Amino acid sequence: MIDLSGQTALVTGASRSIGAAIAHALVDAGAKVTGIGTSIEQNPPAGITARNCDLSDRDQISDLLEVLAGTQIDILVNNAGIIRRAPVAKYDIDDWDAVRAVNLDAPFILSQALGSRMVERGHGRIINIASVLSQQGGIMVPSYAATKAALANLTRSFANEWAISGVNVNAIAPGYVATANTAALQSDPEREAQLMARIPIGRWLRPEEIAAPVVFLASPMASAVHGTILNVDGGWCAR
Repeated sequence: MIDLSGQTALVTGASRSIGAAIAHALVDAGAKVTGIGTSIEQNPPAGITARNCDLSDRDQISDLLEVLAGTQIDILVNNAGIIRRAPVAKYDIDDWDAVRAVNLDAPFILSQALGSRMVERGHGRIINIASVLSQQGGIMVPSYAATKAALANLTRSFANEWAISGVNVNAIAPGYVATANTAALQSDPEREAQLMARIPIGRWLRPEEIAAPVVFLASPMASAVHGTILNVDGGWCAR
Protein backbone atom coordinates (compact mmCIF):
# COMPACT_ATOMS: atom_id res chain seq x y z
CA MET A 1 0.00 0.00 0.00
CA ILE A 2 3.01 2.30 0.43
CA ASP A 3 4.91 3.29 -2.70
CA LEU A 4 8.47 4.56 -2.22
CA SER A 5 9.40 4.37 -5.88
CA GLY A 6 12.07 6.91 -6.82
CA GLN A 7 13.33 7.13 -3.23
CA THR A 8 16.87 6.16 -2.25
CA ALA A 9 17.49 4.73 1.21
CA LEU A 10 20.57 4.00 3.30
CA VAL A 11 20.22 1.36 6.03
CA THR A 12 23.01 0.68 8.50
CA GLY A 13 23.47 -2.75 10.04
CA ALA A 14 21.65 -4.23 7.05
CA SER A 15 23.40 -7.60 6.86
CA ARG A 16 21.05 -9.47 9.21
CA SER A 17 18.11 -9.44 11.61
CA ILE A 18 16.24 -6.14 11.95
CA GLY A 19 18.45 -4.27 9.48
CA ALA A 20 18.02 -6.87 6.75
CA ALA A 21 14.26 -6.91 7.33
CA ILE A 22 14.14 -3.11 7.05
CA ALA A 23 16.21 -3.10 3.86
CA HIS A 24 14.00 -5.74 2.24
CA ALA A 25 10.80 -3.97 3.31
CA LEU A 26 12.00 -0.71 1.75
CA VAL A 27 12.93 -2.56 -1.45
CA ASP A 28 9.49 -4.18 -1.52
CA ALA A 29 7.97 -0.69 -1.23
CA GLY A 30 9.92 0.39 -4.32
CA ALA A 31 12.92 2.18 -2.82
CA LYS A 32 16.48 1.76 -4.03
CA VAL A 33 18.43 0.63 -0.97
CA THR A 34 22.09 0.72 0.01
CA GLY A 35 22.88 -1.51 2.97
CA ILE A 36 25.82 -0.89 5.28
CA GLY A 37 27.59 -3.56 7.32
CA THR A 38 31.06 -4.43 8.53
CA SER A 39 31.40 -7.24 5.97
CA ILE A 40 28.14 -7.06 4.04
CA GLU A 41 29.84 -7.10 0.64
CA GLN A 42 30.98 -10.68 1.26
CA ASN A 43 27.37 -11.86 1.53
CA PRO A 44 25.10 -9.10 0.23
CA PRO A 45 21.34 -9.41 0.78
CA ALA A 46 19.39 -9.79 -2.44
CA GLY A 47 18.07 -6.65 -4.06
CA ILE A 48 20.25 -4.07 -2.31
CA THR A 49 23.57 -2.36 -2.96
CA ALA A 50 26.03 -3.46 -0.26
CA ARG A 51 28.86 -1.36 1.15
CA ASN A 52 31.27 -2.35 3.89
CA CYS A 53 31.79 0.13 6.71
CA ASP A 54 32.79 -0.38 10.32
CA LEU A 55 30.74 2.30 12.06
CA SER A 56 33.02 2.21 15.10
CA ASP A 57 35.76 3.70 12.90
CA ARG A 58 35.27 7.39 12.13
CA ASP A 59 37.73 7.26 9.24
CA GLN A 60 35.60 4.58 7.59
CA ILE A 61 32.48 6.70 8.15
CA SER A 62 34.24 9.63 6.48
CA ASP A 63 35.18 7.40 3.55
CA LEU A 64 31.57 6.23 3.27
CA LEU A 65 30.27 9.79 3.21
CA GLU A 66 32.79 10.66 0.53
CA VAL A 67 31.57 7.75 -1.59
CA LEU A 68 27.98 8.90 -1.09
CA ALA A 69 28.75 12.53 -1.87
CA GLY A 70 27.15 12.27 -5.31
CA THR A 71 24.17 10.18 -4.19
CA GLN A 72 20.88 11.68 -3.06
CA ILE A 73 19.76 9.87 0.09
CA ASP A 74 16.07 10.42 0.77
CA ILE A 75 15.72 7.95 3.66
CA LEU A 76 18.35 7.26 6.32
CA VAL A 77 17.77 4.40 8.74
CA ASN A 78 20.27 4.34 11.60
CA ASN A 79 19.78 0.73 12.65
CA ALA A 80 23.27 -0.57 13.44
CA GLY A 81 23.83 -1.28 17.10
CA ILE A 82 25.93 -3.44 19.38
CA ILE A 83 25.54 -4.60 22.97
CA ARG A 84 28.07 -5.63 25.62
CA ARG A 85 26.80 -7.24 28.81
CA ALA A 86 28.38 -6.96 32.27
CA PRO A 87 27.43 -5.74 35.75
CA VAL A 88 27.78 -1.98 36.11
CA ALA A 89 30.44 -2.35 38.82
CA LYS A 90 32.66 -4.33 36.47
CA TYR A 91 31.79 -2.70 33.16
CA ASP A 92 34.87 -2.21 30.99
CA ILE A 93 35.48 1.31 29.70
CA ASP A 94 36.56 -0.05 26.33
CA ASP A 95 33.18 -1.76 25.98
CA TRP A 96 31.50 1.50 26.95
CA ASP A 97 33.40 3.36 24.22
CA ALA A 98 32.74 0.67 21.59
CA VAL A 99 28.99 0.68 22.18
CA ARG A 100 28.81 4.47 22.23
CA ALA A 101 30.71 4.74 18.94
CA VAL A 102 28.29 2.51 17.03
CA ASN A 103 25.01 3.22 18.80
CA LEU A 104 25.26 6.99 19.21
CA ASP A 105 28.24 8.62 17.51
CA ALA A 106 27.65 7.01 14.10
CA PRO A 107 23.94 7.97 13.93
CA PHE A 108 24.82 11.55 14.85
CA ILE A 109 27.57 11.82 12.22
CA LEU A 110 25.47 10.23 9.45
CA SER A 111 22.34 12.20 10.33
CA GLN A 112 24.25 15.47 10.45
CA ALA A 113 25.96 14.91 7.11
CA LEU A 114 23.18 13.30 5.08
CA GLY A 115 20.37 15.15 6.84
CA SER A 116 21.91 18.54 6.05
CA ARG A 117 21.51 17.71 2.37
CA MET A 118 17.88 16.76 3.01
CA VAL A 119 17.35 20.16 4.62
CA GLU A 120 18.78 21.86 1.54
CA ARG A 121 16.33 19.91 -0.66
CA GLY A 122 13.40 20.49 1.69
CA HIS A 123 12.56 16.83 2.06
CA GLY A 124 13.87 13.69 3.74
CA ARG A 125 13.34 11.01 6.34
CA ILE A 126 15.65 9.95 9.16
CA ILE A 127 14.57 6.96 11.22
CA ASN A 128 16.62 5.86 14.21
CA ILE A 129 16.29 2.43 15.78
CA ALA A 130 16.21 3.09 19.50
CA SER A 131 14.96 0.56 22.08
CA VAL A 132 12.50 0.13 24.92
CA LEU A 133 15.65 0.59 27.01
CA SER A 134 15.58 4.20 25.82
CA GLN A 135 13.02 4.47 28.63
CA GLN A 136 14.49 1.98 31.09
CA GLY A 137 17.86 1.12 32.58
CA GLY A 138 17.91 -2.57 31.79
CA ILE A 139 20.09 -5.12 33.57
CA MET A 140 23.84 -5.46 32.88
CA VAL A 141 23.65 -3.28 29.76
CA PRO A 142 24.57 0.22 31.00
CA SER A 143 26.19 1.38 27.77
CA TYR A 144 23.37 0.05 25.59
CA ALA A 145 20.65 1.60 27.76
CA ALA A 146 22.51 4.91 27.98
CA THR A 147 23.18 5.18 24.24
CA LYS A 148 19.63 4.20 23.28
CA ALA A 149 18.23 6.79 25.68
CA ALA A 150 20.55 9.38 24.17
CA LEU A 151 19.53 8.32 20.65
CA ALA A 152 15.88 8.96 21.53
CA ASN A 153 16.67 12.49 22.66
CA LEU A 154 18.97 13.02 19.69
CA THR A 155 15.97 12.15 17.52
CA ARG A 156 13.94 14.86 19.23
CA SER A 157 16.78 17.38 18.95
CA PHE A 158 17.10 16.91 15.19
CA ALA A 159 13.32 17.01 14.77
CA ASN A 160 13.04 20.27 16.71
CA GLU A 161 15.39 22.00 14.29
CA TRP A 162 14.61 20.28 10.99
CA ALA A 163 10.84 19.75 10.96
CA ILE A 164 10.38 23.27 9.59
CA SER A 165 12.59 22.28 6.63
CA GLY A 166 10.46 19.30 5.64
CA VAL A 167 12.76 16.66 7.13
CA ASN A 168 11.05 14.10 9.36
CA VAL A 169 13.21 12.66 12.13
CA ASN A 170 11.67 9.86 14.19
CA ALA A 171 12.63 6.67 15.97
CA ILE A 172 11.34 3.16 16.46
CA ALA A 173 11.83 1.65 19.93
CA PRO A 174 11.74 -2.13 19.50
CA GLY A 175 10.98 -4.42 22.37
CA TYR A 176 12.45 -7.88 22.67
CA VAL A 177 13.10 -9.13 19.14
CA ALA A 178 14.51 -12.54 18.27
CA THR A 179 17.95 -11.48 16.97
CA ALA A 180 21.61 -12.21 17.60
CA ASN A 181 21.69 -9.35 20.14
CA THR A 182 19.15 -11.19 22.30
CA ALA A 183 20.62 -14.66 21.83
CA ALA A 184 21.93 -14.73 25.40
CA LEU A 185 18.44 -14.02 26.75
CA GLN A 186 16.79 -16.54 24.44
CA SER A 187 19.18 -19.25 25.63
CA ASP A 188 18.55 -18.54 29.33
CA PRO A 189 15.30 -20.40 30.20
CA GLU A 190 14.74 -18.56 33.49
CA ARG A 191 15.38 -15.08 32.11
CA GLU A 192 13.35 -15.78 28.95
CA ALA A 193 10.39 -16.96 31.02
CA GLN A 194 10.57 -13.78 33.10
CA LEU A 195 10.55 -11.63 29.98
CA MET A 196 7.74 -13.47 28.22
CA ALA A 197 5.60 -13.28 31.37
CA ARG A 198 5.86 -9.49 31.28
CA ILE A 199 5.19 -8.97 27.56
CA PRO A 200 1.42 -8.77 26.90
CA ILE A 201 1.86 -10.29 23.45
CA GLY A 202 3.60 -13.24 25.11
CA ARG A 203 6.29 -13.89 22.51
CA TRP A 204 9.47 -12.62 20.92
CA LEU A 205 8.89 -10.04 18.21
CA ARG A 206 9.98 -10.71 14.64
CA PRO A 207 12.33 -8.41 12.69
CA GLU A 208 9.72 -7.79 10.02
CA GLU A 209 7.41 -6.36 12.70
CA ILE A 210 9.98 -3.61 13.23
CA ALA A 211 10.48 -3.09 9.50
CA ALA A 212 6.82 -2.35 8.73
CA PRO A 213 6.55 0.85 10.84
CA VAL A 214 9.90 1.99 9.42
CA VAL A 215 8.32 1.90 5.96
CA PHE A 216 5.37 3.89 7.29
CA LEU A 217 7.66 6.57 8.77
CA ALA A 218 9.54 6.75 5.47
CA SER A 219 6.32 7.37 3.55
CA PRO A 220 4.18 10.46 2.83
CA MET A 221 1.62 9.00 5.26
CA ALA A 222 3.90 10.15 8.10
CA SER A 223 4.34 13.70 6.83
CA ALA A 224 3.15 15.24 10.11
CA VAL A 225 5.07 12.85 12.38
CA HIS A 226 8.15 14.53 13.86
CA GLY A 227 10.26 13.68 16.91
CA THR A 228 8.20 10.62 17.77
CA ILE A 229 9.65 7.57 19.53
CA LEU A 230 7.31 4.78 18.44
CA ASN A 231 7.29 1.77 20.74
CA VAL A 232 6.99 -1.50 18.83
CA ASP A 233 7.29 -3.75 21.84
CA GLY A 234 4.37 -6.13 22.08
CA GLY A 235 3.02 -4.03 24.93
CA TRP A 236 6.17 -4.14 27.11
CA CYS A 237 6.07 -0.47 28.10
CA ALA A 238 2.31 -0.53 28.64
CA ARG A 239 2.89 -3.02 31.45
